[in-house]
Amino acid sequence: MEFLYFIAAILFAIIVYAVVSYFRMKKAVTTLTQDQFIEGYRKAQLIDVREPKDFAAGHILGARNIPQTQLRQRHKEIRSDKPVYLYDQNGARAGRVAIYLKKQGYDQLYQLQGGFKQWTGKIKSKS
Repeated sequence: MEFLYFIAAILFAIIVYAVVSYFRMKKAVTTLTQDQFIEGYRKAQLIDVREPKDFAAGHILGARNIPQTQLRQRHKEIRSDKPVYLYDQNGARAGRVAIYLKKQGYDQLYQLQGGFKQWTGKIKSKS
């Protein structure tokens, strides 16, 4: 019986963590459809937070690659006075990056709904 209480407590903690993370992300970043993203990203800093090999395989034209794994060392490369448009492969990492950038004082944070996987606009790749 104690084991069931333990499992229930763990599940409860996971659910609470997920809900809190969801609301923190919603407060930190505005999610945009592809059309909304296209409207504004040329006047902003377009950041691809995927790993370099994914970026090289294909990325949105004009994007800079600052992987999530390098963000703590490289976030100062991103200007805090200009809008920041973020994307990743499917939308999960960009939200975490936005939460971190919000803590660092960035206010104008936007992410692409569905990530690069859903993108149908212009791309650049090495091949």
